[in-house]
Amino acid sequence: VNDYTINRVRFTVEERKKHSRVFPQMSPTHFGLFEAVMRANGYNALVLEHATAEDIEAGLKSVNNDACYPSIMVTGQLVNAFTSGKCDPNNTSVMITQTGGGCRATNYIAFLRKALKEAGYPNVPVISLNVSGLEGNPGFKITPKLVDGLLKACTWGDLLLAVTLRIRPYEVNEGETNAVHEKWQKRLYSDIINNNRKQLKLKKVIDEIIADFDAIEIDETVKKPKVGVVGEILVKFHPDANNNIIDVIESEGGEAVMPGLADFMLYCLYNNNFKRDNLGSKRSTAALCNLAIWGIESFRKHMAKVMNNNPKFRMRSPKHIADIAEGAKHVLQLGHCTGEGWFLTGEMIELINSGVPNIACVQPFACLPNHVTGKGMIKELRRQYPQANIVAVDYDPGASEVNQLNRIKLMLAVAFENMKKEFLIVLSVVMVVVIVACGLWLGYYAVDSQHQKQTYETLAEDFLLEEPESSLSLAENDSPEQSSTTQETVVTLTTAPPRHDLAALQAENPDCVGWLTFPDTTVDYPVAWTPSDPE
Repeated sequence: VNDYTINRVRFTVEERKKHSRVFPQMSPTHFGLFEAVMRANGYNALVLEHATAEDIEAGLKSVNNDACYPSIMVTGQLVNAFTSGKCDPNNTSVMITQTGGGCRATNYIAFLRKALKEAGYPNVPVISLNVSGLEGNPGFKITPKLVDGLLKACTWGDLLLAVTLRIRPYEVNEGETNAVHEKWQKRLYSDIINNNRKQLKLKKVIDEIIADFDAIEIDETVKKPKVGVVGEILVKFHPDANNNIIDVIESEGGEAVMPGLADFMLYCLYNNNFKRDNLGSKRSTAALCNLAIWGIESFRKHMAKVMNNNPKFRMRSPKHIADIAEGAKHVLQLGHCTGEGWFLTGEMIELINSGVPNIACVQPFACLPNHVTGKGMIKELRRQYPQANIVAVDYDPGASEVNQLNRIKLMLAVAFENMKKEFLIVLSVVMVVVIVACGLWLGYYAVDSQHQKQTYETLAEDFLLEEPESSLSLAENDSPEQSSTTQETVVTLTTAPPRHDLAALQAENPDCVGWLTFPDTTVDYPVAWTPSDPE
């Protein structure tokens, strides 16, 4: 058994000057910007954009198939870059991140070194990008400038991802959102490469990105189910790993919601608080990690503020990692910190509380920690949040894409049905409110009319004079000119004397000028007129 860590090829200062550094794709929105940051810091970096079927096949040949899908994909993509002739093994180094936890992501480097050696490239240096002190290389140093650039790129990437997903499903002019997204990707890449500091001010870029996407015309009358995407970090962000789940959700009539990449880094740092309190880890380590959390949150502070002030993006504003942890505590212990751990559960809770009850939990079939904190928590989440509509979707080299699509479509069908139910409930509530309001108004009208009737009857009685003699007379006209068979009846109307004491009424109210009575009707009211206000 060879030790691929101890007997490793180090990346030297000389190789930094002449080597290209390739690293695998994970999130297209972010990693293009990361490439630019690496180049601006003196590294000839190159992202391997897409993972093909040939890459997966190469990974299966190099990594045991009981390893998780991301390790197979990443290893195969990097090895195939050399075997296909895309990269020169004598002038290329490989760079990959290491989390430092119990996840297989910590062991990708061992997989990769073994695979490169077996493919005939034992001298290719593999650089570990980590903050855990796992490995070091003379030719690669993490400097303040590099950290600042990566954090800015991560913040802008998270923002671009959030606003793109929020606007694109509702755009009036198809393709406009993608065009704005592409414009910003190219602009930021160019400005970072050229170190254009005037154009790379953190707050300025955030304000301009939100202003550009806010200006895109959208149809706000359209209502679509919101679908959150959570899960293992590479499968969640990598379109080739999740079979373009974002496109699937949008093509089926939904709006995808994907929490940002920075949240995962914050989760890894936040875990040290549990280790300090329960596992005997150093307090100084936890303090440094909390300082790092404060630093990352300071990069996101302005973004969160501006998004909160905009009604379109308010619900997509990033939440503090402590708030996500607090939500997860109600379902599981924060000691679950392998893989995505409690963070996976916390993200689902945060989505539900943000009005996104429909969730696709994507995970590699062989990722056991995420099966526990993802799929294993669905039953409890449904108990605590009855509106939750969560589906677990497994991804693996041998997984059926048809089965994955069917599970996503079934979840969306339930989401649409729930939207109809919500509409009917709202409509029913509105109808009940209208009926109750009409009933109350009719009741008030009836009571008010009765009160007025009693008032007028009291006035009529109080100011009634003696009943006058009837002035209505009937006369028969028996003119000889009339035919013997026709007889006219003439009704003669004369002005009736007043039945009410108008003088007394005018003493009470000077505007009273008369009394109106229609015999055999309920009309028996005083008449008022105000000369100074004819209306």
